[in-house]
Amino acid sequence: MSFGRRTRCRATNVAVHVILAGLLVAFLGPFFWLVGTSLKTNQAMFRMPPQWIPDPVTLEHYVDAFVTFPALRYTGNTLVIVAFSAVGTLLSCSMAAYAFSRLRWPDRGFLFGLLLSTMMIPGQVTMIPVFVMFSKLHWVDTFLPLIVPAFFGNAFFIFLLRQFFLTIPEELLEAARLDGAGEWRVFWTIVMPLSKPALLTVLIFTVLRDWNDFMGPLIYLTSEDHRSLALGLAHLRGVQSTEWGLLMAASLLMVLPALALFFVAQRFFIEGIALTGTKA
Repeated sequence: MSFGRRTRCRATNVAVHVILAGLLVAFLGPFFWLVGTSLKTNQAMFRMPPQWIPDPVTLEHYVDAFVTFPALRYTGNTLVIVAFSAVGTLLSCSMAAYAFSRLRWPDRGFLFGLLLSTMMIPGQVTMIPVFVMFSKLHWVDTFLPLIVPAFFGNAFFIFLLRQFFLTIPEELLEAARLDGAGEWRVFWTIVMPLSKPALLTVLIFTVLRDWNDFMGPLIYLTSEDHRSLALGLAHLRGVQSTEWGLLMAASLLMVLPALALFFVAQRFFIEGIALTGTKA
């Protein structure tokens, strides 16, 4: 390699790293501002020029998050919704994906295409009819409207799992069937254990979706005792004034579990995305 070519390659690498560093600062800047503001006093928040490093540091806003703001109750409500929704999504989507990928039955391709077409329907179109249905079932101000739909599948997750199931060699499944295993046993003992990366990917998407969901709780949860964490944060913003320190502290408490989940499961998440759709 000539000297000029090596110089251009190094210059390109430096430029790429500078751009990536700039993007990192741009994306992490709001998070660092959130952390810094949550540790500032009320007077220090509005100083000009703004201070990135709080001086003095205070934890009073985190104390208020647990004393004046019922963070534990809202977190418990959110965890109930997230847990049952995640279980329902994994069960329903994995079973539907197995049926679409490994079972032979009439009009399977047509029904799979019909399922995917539902992804083009905006949620705003079905919002009012679904609310009327749940209202007639007397499910408003309960967690049921946010949990029960998860047990009926999700088109995107069914598609994601179906593509992953197709990468599992058919010979493994045929060998199990020849040994006398039924479809349920093949599904639970072979397909599911081999699909951990894809299942964890679906789990991460589901948990993050329901943990950050605002519209669903806003529509169906009317009492304060049933509020989710996202809905509770929205009520911290007053009409006349807003306690920004308390809002920042509570927002950080909401963001941290999602970040922790991603960092713990990121290897499986990346592996699940990378392997989905690659035929073995």
